[in-house]
Amino acid sequence: MPPRHVAVLSRSFSAHPQLRSELLARCPGARFNDSGRTLAGDDLVRFLAGADAAVVALEKLDAPTLARLPDLQTIGKYGVGLDNVDLAACQRQGIRVGWTGGVNRRSVAELTIAFMIDALRHVVRSNREILAGQFRQIQGRQLSGRTVGVVGCGHVGKEVVRLLRAFDCRVLVHDLAPDPAFCAETGAEPSALDPLLAASDVVTLHLPLTPATRLLFDGTRLARMRPGAVLVNTARGGIVDEPALAVALAEGRLGAAAFDVFLPEPPVDRSLVDLPNFIATGHIGGSSAEAVLAMGRAAIEGLFNAIDALSHLPPYARNEG
Repeated sequence: MPPRHVAVLSRSFSAHPQLRSELLARCPGARFNDSGRTLAGDDLVRFLAGADAAVVALEKLDAPTLARLPDLQTIGKYGVGLDNVDLAACQRQGIRVGWTGGVNRRSVAELTIAFMIDALRHVVRSNREILAGQFRQIQGRQLSGRTVGVVGCGHVGKEVVRLLRAFDCRVLVHDLAPDPAFCAETGAEPSALDPLLAASDVVTLHLPLTPATRLLFDGTRLARMRPGAVLVNTARGGIVDEPALAVALAEGRLGAAAFDVFLPEPPVDRSLVDLPNFIATGHIGGSSAEAVLAMGRAAIEGLFNAIDALSHLPPYARNEG
């Protein structure tokens, strides 16, 4: 049965005239989050009250929240991360989830490459110095010819590997579900995690946030990275121990880091983001105009084609504890 009462939590979707028009053409009574705020807690429950379908982006739909939404039958996911939706609770309540992997992969992959070049060439640092009245030439390193370690080779990781071919990089990939055919096609080399860290000039993370990946990059693992290496995270906050990273950067053990994601968001601890060798953006990886439209359309289709919350998801996309 198609959804009858749709509530759109996502601010980006709600602010997009074309997506609003396309959803209203199929669900005339849809309501949108025009508050300009990310809804949570009681505000979120009040907004979704009576809705049988919801479009969710980064809003948290945990088990206690879902239990307060007895009418909810379908969730359409705007974006690809599922760590904010308790899939096991959805399954218990019979809530179906519509999810499409990889719809923003080119957008996130391009930002990842931009981060690599920025961190190696000190683009942001030079800009900050000029704004402060200092003009000097900072020597950097080219991305071309570097060894890059890709941790997590799903949709985005694969796209990053493809883009890196233009830079003649040696690419090492670590993934729990190896893809020999992809490696043969692209020249990427499968690797265990610790050897990858020891060999890579740049390490880029493309993992979901799950119990297994939470704080995967703690102080011990960061210490296994090559001295002077660059760490890039356009995946999810919480995968890296941010205080431990701040120490590694401040002490010069790592050359630089560039993050688009944090835990929490926005970041409250300035000890990391204020470092001159740290680059921060505000979770903009999937915010290209092209990706926003693709994610919104995937969320709409998800409302009409959603199935069991767990059975159709690949293992790396699940977040059950």
